[in-house]
Amino acid sequence: MKYGFIGCGSMGGAIARALSQATKDILISDRSGKARALAEELGIAYGDNAAIAETCDRIFIAVKPHMVADALAPLQKVLSERKPLLITMAAGLEIAKLQQLAGTELPIIRIMPNTPTAIGKGVIPYCRNSLVGDDLLAGWREDMGFCGLLDALEERLMDAASALSGSGPAFMYMLIEALADGAVACGIPRAKAIDYAAMTMAGSAEMVLATHQHPGALKDAVCSPGGSTIVGVQTLEKHGFRGAAMDCVIDTYRRNLEMGK
Repeated sequence: MKYGFIGCGSMGGAIARALSQATKDILISDRSGKARALAEELGIAYGDNAAIAETCDRIFIAVKPHMVADALAPLQKVLSERKPLLITMAAGLEIAKLQQLAGTELPIIRIMPNTPTAIGKGVIPYCRNSLVGDDLLAGWREDMGFCGLLDALEERLMDAASALSGSGPAFMYMLIEALADGAVACGIPRAKAIDYAAMTMAGSAEMVLATHQHPGALKDAVCSPGGSTIVGVQTLEKHGFRGAAMDCVIDTYRRNLEMGK
């Protein structure tokens, strides 16, 4: 097998879903057995961790950070013999620590993905160790092309990236829900309010990416003097909107650091 997933929850499943568009040569496993349904849906294989370690060339470690040690301990011998590429997505877990848990030196890529990866709109910062050659990296990047944006980043910045783009979808969903609630309070039907809020967020994000203008300038362009939008902006400022948004990323970053200890 080409790819294996040790663990296949929300994040692992999102990557497996996108990756399956490039290859069906994928074997996934999980403790609960829930991933069997995903394997059937995607037309890929379901097995166990031992089979993944023995047969897969590129292995995603997609379990929670505190579970990585237990997942890798029984596999150390076969990993030492085969030297597959490991791809870790555990928050706070540095490459050096993963190599220690694997019990051997082997090529490792560390990624911090997010759930929109499942629909090809993900953000995936990554870093690698010296055993990941350019050819191996290029092949992996090509297969991951259906996931979204892949961007090389220094490892020292990975936990900060995770706090922004990795955890960010949760913050965005909260904002969509809150804006929709406001529209419902003004009489818009719930389903329409959610669609409007989500499409407005998506369109605004596309404007930032397409124009490369500063978000503040794009905001100013919507705010007519004495108009209704600037009143709404003032309300957000009164309630500490930007400070709360900054703090949520900073606090998430600090938690990532704690989990890596």
